[in-house]
Amino acid sequence: MSLTGSVALVTGAGRSLGRAVALALGTSGVAVAAHHHTSADGSVEVVEAIRAVGGEAWSLRADLSDPKEALALVGRAAEACGRPVDILVNSASVYEPSRVLDFDPEELAANVRVNALAPLLLCRAMAAQARPGSIVNLLDARMGDYDRDHAAYHLSKRMLRDLTRMLALELAPGIRVNGVAPGLIAPPNGPGREAALSLAQTNPLQRTGSASDVAEAVLFLLRSGFITGQTIYVDGGRNLRGSVYG
Repeated sequence: MSLTGSVALVTGAGRSLGRAVALALGTSGVAVAAHHHTSADGSVEVVEAIRAVGGEAWSLRADLSDPKEALALVGRAAEACGRPVDILVNSASVYEPSRVLDFDPEELAANVRVNALAPLLLCRAMAAQARPGSIVNLLDARMGDYDRDHAAYHLSKRMLRDLTRMLALELAPGIRVNGVAPGLIAPPNGPGREAALSLAQTNPLQRTGSASDVAEAVLFLLRSGFITGQTIYVDGGRNLRGSVYG
């Protein structure tokens, strides 16, 4: 399926994986609404990069922890672009340390609001357009394992995984819903790169991935018209090593 001429809303487009996805879409002929909350500079850079190669792009701010702002974002993107949204990529997330034995209720609620509820509300808004479309949710390769140092985040991403499958059924046949689960993705530079590289041997391919690997998986799912309810693990095979959930 050709993506040229489509309109995409990418949440969390100002940094990291969302940025890579937004740029990949923008250079593939897609008009991009680049959402951000606190990464305004990054979102503007994405917009400028897309426009520099002749594409269309707009920067939109919204606090996805506020359900009203989340629910309104698809409509705002359509208004900015001048036409309905065809593609939704839910990339924005919060990722704070927490342990299952000591996180407080608000920590869990905060993770669920941004990482699961906001994507659900955005998917509902997509459905309300009453037109075909495609949704990709960015998950986490450790959903089937256990990220004990980020327990609230872990629980919210597992919720989003289940919502991905539920929405694939509820929104078919008009809207396809899939997931991409990144694993050990090393940033190109800066904090976190050395730590990621030191863990390269923990997956079968014994190396790290890049943000462009994740973006390519998203593009594959968007172009594949007969795939829905599936999750692609971009993790060097790490998920094959076992699961605490059986």
